[in-house]
Amino acid sequence: MEEINGRMIACQILVAGLIARVANESRDPLKFLTEFRDEIHAVVRQVRIGGSLNTDLVRQIAVQTVDELFSLMKPPSADPDELL
Repeated sequence: MEEINGRMIACQILVAGLIARVANESRDPLKFLTEFRDEIHAVVRQVRIGGSLNTDLVRQIAVQTVDELFSLMKPPSADPDELL
């Protein structure tokens, strides 16, 4: 299990680095990050989650993970309506 967690953390770091790189090359990095984060939140809200009894909890954790990744580059959203 530790190996899987380590690989997931490595993937998260890689994705955050790629997003930061693209944002730095855009004209307005903050606007890019905001729009991209909002798009990822929309995907998390709409993705079908199977194999779990508590899909709301899985979805909430996914949104928190997205916010953690983006918090390295931009403060997380404060709007509770965006969470679910």
